Amino acid sequence: MRLKLIAAAFTAFAFSAVAALAHHGWSWTSGGNIELTGVVETVNLGMPHGVVTVNAEGEVWTVEVGQPWRNERAGLTEGDLAPGVEIRAVGEPAADPSARLMKAERLFIGDREYPLYPERD
Repeated sequence: MRLKLIAAAFTAFAFSAVAALAHHGWSWTSGGNIELTGVVETVNLGMPHGVVTVNAEGEVWTVEVGQPWRNERAGLTEGDLAPGVEIRAVGEPAADPSARLMKAERLFIGDREYPLYPERD
């Protein structure tokens, strides 16, 4: 019984450490906002964060959107982000400008706004 309890505690600790590493927050961003307009190439709204690849004036950017629950709360679905759709993303780029990576706070598709992180306005 004691061995099972120790194994269960170790497993719980290991999974919580993996989850903490997977959710990296905003520490990798520059701290300032940019706007990026481009055409969606690929979409994956899975865990831990959704990722959209966007072609903006010939440069391919990776735009990280929210967790699935956050995207759902904002009304965002994979159907909204189909390849070929033009989007405008507002958010924080990576601290390394050569990364072409940003964390979107808001997305705009047509005249609709998707407030992924409304608390960051």
